[in-house]
Amino acid sequence: MSHDTETLTGEGKPAAGRLWSGNFKLYLTARSGSMLGDAMLPVALSIAVLAAGHGIDGVGYALGAWMGALALFMLFGGVLADRFTPRRMMIIADLVRLVVQGGMAVAFAVGTPSLPAIVVLQFLSGAATALFQPGVASMVPQVAEDVQGANGILRISEAISGVLGPALAGVLVAVAGTGTVFGIYAATYGISAVCLFALRLTPVKSTEDSEPSFWRQLVEGWREFAARGWLWGVIAIHLVYGCFVAGVSLPVGADLVVSDYGSTALGIGMAAFGAGGVAGGAVAMRVRPGRPLLSGAIGWALFALYPITPAVGLPVALLVAGWTLAGFGLAYWGVLWSTTVQTQIPAELLNRVYAYDVSGSLLALVLGRSLAGPMAGLFGARPLMILATVLGLACTVLLLAVRSIRDLRSAQ
Repeated sequence: MSHDTETLTGEGKPAAGRLWSGNFKLYLTARSGSMLGDAMLPVALSIAVLAAGHGIDGVGYALGAWMGALALFMLFGGVLADRFTPRRMMIIADLVRLVVQGGMAVAFAVGTPSLPAIVVLQFLSGAATALFQPGVASMVPQVAEDVQGANGILRISEAISGVLGPALAGVLVAVAGTGTVFGIYAATYGISAVCLFALRLTPVKSTEDSEPSFWRQLVEGWREFAARGWLWGVIAIHLVYGCFVAGVSLPVGADLVVSDYGSTALGIGMAAFGAGGVAGGAVAMRVRPGRPLLSGAIGWALFALYPITPAVGLPVALLVAGWTLAGFGLAYWGVLWSTTVQTQIPAELLNRVYAYDVSGSLLALVLGRSLAGPMAGLFGARPLMILATVLGLACTVLLLAVRSIRDLRSAQ
C-alpha cells in the first residue's frame, strides 16, 4: 500500500544538523500550541461544567471521559501512526480537536449544553488525543538531529505551558466568558495542524511489499516492548512510582498547601514547580551522560521532595525551594527518558512501542489520582505524603538496582 509522499513508517531525516532548523521551529510551535491547549482544558472544563450547574460529579464525568478515551485508544493510535505516518495522524487529531472544542465554544456561547453532550464531546477529544500522542516521540528524530537538545526545548515549553495554561484559562473565563475560552482553546489545535502540515520531511520509500494486519502490528509492538528489559523494567517500576508517588502527591499535596498556607501559596508553589521544569530541561539539553537512565534516576529522587515538603509543614520559602527541585528532577528525567526511547527503538516500531510506554504511565497516574482521596481519608494526608516520599526513594533505588536499566549506554 502506498501513501503519497510519506512512508508507512513515517521515517525521515531532518533537513539540517543544527537544532533550530525550520522543521524544528514549526514542530515546536505545533507542540507548544497543543500543550498549551491541553494545560487549559482541566480548568476551563471544570469552570464551564460547574457554571452550567452540573456540579462536581459533572466535572468528574467530563474529565473522566477525556482521560478514559485517551487510555482506551492509545495503543490503536500507535499502530495507526506506524501505518499511516505520525504526522498524518497528528494532523487528523488536531483537526478533530479543533472541531470538537469549537463545538464546545459554540454550545457555551449560545446557551447551556447538557452534561451528556459535554461528556460525548470530551470523549471524542480524548480519542483524538490518543491518535496524536504516539507520534510525538517519532517526530522528534525527524525534525532535529540533536534529539536530546530538542527534547530539552520541548520539556521547557511543556513546563511553561503547565504554568501558563491554567492561569490563562482562569483569567479568560472571568474576562471573556466560557465560550471564548473554548474558542481560543480550539484555535491552539488549528495552529498545531497548520504547522505540522508545513513540515518538509524527506520521504523514505517503504521496503515492505505487503502491509501486516492491524492486529499483527499491535502484537508486534508488544513483543518489541517486552523484548527490551530496560524498557519494560522502567515502566513496571513506574507503575508503582506513578501511582503512589506522582499520582497521589499532586492532588493531596495541593490540598495540604491550600489548608496550611492558602491558595496564593499554592499558585506560587506551582509556578516554582514550573520554573524548576524549565531549569531541568535546560540542564538536560547540555548534560550528555554515557548512561542516561542512571543519570536520569536523580530526577526520581528529587521529585520525592514534592510530597515531603507540605507533609512536614515547612515554611513557604522551603516549600517553594522543594517544589522547584521537584520540577527540575521531573523535567531532567523526562528529557533523558524521551531521548533514550527515541534513539534506542527502531523508527518503524517507535510509535507502537511508545504507545505502550504512554499507556502504562497514564494508567498509573489515573489510578493514583483516583486512590488519592480514599487513601488520604484512610491513612491521613500527611502520613500518605510521607509514604509517597519513602516509596519514591525506594523506586529510585530499585531503578538503579536493575542492571539493564543502570548500564544502558547512550545511542547518541
